[in-house]
Amino acid sequence: MEKQRRSALKKLLAAVGGVLGSTALVRAAGDMNNANAGLSADVESTGVRHEAGVAGMSEEAYQQDVPLFSGHTKFKHMVFIAGKGAHVEPFEIKAHTEIVLKELEKELIAAGSSMQKVLKVSVFLNDIADYQGMNEVYKGRFGDKPPVRTTVAVAKGGVPGNSLVEMDCIAYV
Repeated sequence: MEKQRRSALKKLLAAVGGVLGSTALVRAAGDMNNANAGLSADVESTGVRHEAGVAGMSEEAYQQDVPLFSGHTKFKHMVFIAGKGAHVEPFEIKAHTEIVLKELEKELIAAGSSMQKVLKVSVFLNDIADYQGMNEVYKGRFGDKPPVRTTVAVAKGGVPGNSLVEMDCIAYV
């Protein structure tokens, strides 16, 4: 019973933290100068501009009536890049990390940003034993001032598909 209460409390606190964090991000973005001149009225008033970037997305996923997600979404001066994985051979962490970083870079360029403008990266490893190999390829890819990063190992099978690593990022434009 005690563990159930702790678990429920942790979930509640995580949900509240997520909402407060999102609110702070929206407020911070709202304080930036408005760079949305020439956009439609609804975009100008909200600052939200969605772009269904296709770099790294399968043709099949993109051609749906309503895609599951966009490759990136812009919010004023910020760009949020969807998670990228590598679902091809060879199934080796260095090869997959290289593929994922190239896909992130393609999507950043499509959104009008670059690897040097990345502020935050989240890395999801299928196996924590791959941490060192991933770092060997990752190091230096974001310039001499790397972004903050969170790296977690997910339970086996937690990274979608056959990818050994998935990464997403937040950058400015």
